Amino acid sequence: MTPGGAAAGMSAASQARRLKGPDELEIVAFERGNFTSYSACGIPYWVGGDVEGPDRLVARSPEEHRARDIDVRLRSEVTELDLDGQRVRVRDLASGGTSWTGYDRLVIATGARPVRPALPGIDAPGVHGVQTLDDGQALLDTLGAVNGAVERRAVVVGAGYIGVEMAEALLNRGYEVTVLNRGEQPMSTLDPDMGRLVHEAMDGLGITTVGGAGVTKILTGGDGRVRAVATEDAEYPADVVVLGMGVEPETALARAAGLPVGASGGLLTDLSMRVRGRADVWAGGDCVEVLDLVSGRERHIPLGTHANKHGQVIGANVAGGYGTFPGVVGTAVSKVCSLEIARTGLRERDAEAVGLRFVTVTVESTSRAGYYPGAAPMTVKMLAERRTGRLLGVQIVGREGAAKRVDIAAVALTAGLTVEQVAALDLGYAPPFSPVWDPVQVAARKAVTAVRAAG
Repeated sequence: MTPGGAAAGMSAASQARRLKGPDELEIVAFERGNFTSYSACGIPYWVGGDVEGPDRLVARSPEEHRARDIDVRLRSEVTELDLDGQRVRVRDLASGGTSWTGYDRLVIATGARPVRPALPGIDAPGVHGVQTLDDGQALLDTLGAVNGAVERRAVVVGAGYIGVEMAEALLNRGYEVTVLNRGEQPMSTLDPDMGRLVHEAMDGLGITTVGGAGVTKILTGGDGRVRAVATEDAEYPADVVVLGMGVEPETALARAAGLPVGASGGLLTDLSMRVRGRADVWAGGDCVEVLDLVSGRERHIPLGTHANKHGQVIGANVAGGYGTFPGVVGTAVSKVCSLEIARTGLRERDAEAVGLRFVTVTVESTSRAGYYPGAAPMTVKMLAERRTGRLLGVQIVGREGAAKRVDIAAVALTAGLTVEQVAALDLGYAPPFSPVWDPVQVAARKAVTAVRAAG
């Protein structure tokens, strides 16, 4: 049984069904929304008009799952877990009625919820979080209602991945976009010096980015709809507001049932994705914490890549097979218009938090040989442990061809390579694809020198 019909939950159900037929294993999946197995990561590109949706964002519909003997129940919200009785209480959102359903094995895949602070006006019409396909459609409905206005003004609150991606989407829709960020620089997943490059690029695109702007309230007009966003220092007119302040693990049900959670509120599991202390409960996706292979600590990293892998592991184990999820190094990529943003491993403050001594280097390079047409600039920042030279983290900001270079560093981090070993890697080279020294290796060579100088 699976509460949650998105990436982790339905990946688990599908993998279990591959291994066990319907006569051997009955699978029931409860989903409170209208869709299953969809790409939440694609919502900004749907809103921005780059891809069609919502159907194009659905990998497998409820009907397709049902055809494989997975009993998908839409608009069904699990409201209580009775772990001792091995049953869950489910509310039918259409009728309002509730009932109990028993289980032998439970998979919790409740995902994450957008951060939505208790501010005056936060629930006003025109204020949107963006987490599900239903959220995306609601935002598009609002944009459609505003499209006839002479001025179309959007305010995005928060400048993380969702914030910058939604800023691009709204810009593509012809809106005047202001991004309000509590921190001084956008993209807190980067160090501030790299975030500043993103800030400068966003300004260059015509997106107004305001740092140090803590929102105090949402102002509404006589019709009750949003009209502006207020900070301590100013008011920013808005016809639509998008909340991009990140997400938190959706673990209220699990916590109420007494299941263990970590520092960030995510469920704690073992390597098999089994919830610690429970033989019959597994959890995966954005509602769990996972091991950071670089720092050695548990972290909450909500990404579809991890969720799908969790589901594969859980499905195998639920069906009587065997699988493990060893952990992550924190790799993520994004873009705002033509600017590509990537990171993996630790930031400076992450390394400091776990007591690592390190050196940092930053280099400027290009995506191709400098003389080859289309060579685009990129900035690479690298962290390495002092004395050992172990690679700790890489951040990249640049144009075409920048973001996916972080995969080199992700593999190196997973393998525990030193910067000297990274510099010696036999990477592919031809002028249309890279300089003779790949930008990541240029940074690694400089890091080798810094490690030796630090002693």
